[in-house]
Amino acid sequence: MIELLPALALFALSTSITPGPNNIMLTASGATFGFRRTVPHMIGIGMGFPVMLVAVGLGLAGVFATSPEIHAWLRYAGIAYLLYLAWRVATSGRGADGQVRGRPLGVLQAALFQWVNPKSWVMAIGAVTTYTTFGGSLLGEVALIAAVYVVIGTPCMVLWAAFGTALSRRLANPRALRAFNVSMALLMVGSVLPMALA
Repeated sequence: MIELLPALALFALSTSITPGPNNIMLTASGATFGFRRTVPHMIGIGMGFPVMLVAVGLGLAGVFATSPEIHAWLRYAGIAYLLYLAWRVATSGRGADGQVRGRPLGVLQAALFQWVNPKSWVMAIGAVTTYTTFGGSLLGEVALIAAVYVVIGTPCMVLWAAFGTALSRRLANPRALRAFNVSMALLMVGSVLPMALA
């Protein structure tokens, strides 16, 4: 497994830094609420994804294979929740009085979101199936994969939230912020469409 660490690190970087529902929401949260108020959201992702990855690695994927109705239910729940979050992003912002409307995701909400985030599932299943070895210690290898994701994913989340925070200076006008948030919400809806149409 140790010889696979450089490849695993590159896989973790490429999947953590690229746009997806988590990064879109972190950017929108940073732009709307600022970096400090987005920290609980980042902590939730940083805790929720590794827990999900370990669960997948220790057999949850097998449960879905034997009980496809559970997978289907989770899929539709995920679509509904992503659409709800897109609505939250689209309707957050500043009112005419300059006060921020809405609130950022908290630790628990962000952690639970990983279970309905299609990109998180692809990342977890891809990492576990590719970077565990036949005959190796499954628990140890899955724990190592989760640790690599924490180490590499954390700076990626910080970059996306900081990017949104930097954008907030350009989005001081409530209309500009609203247009940005609606754009981010539409990107989230776009990320759901392939899953909904499949």
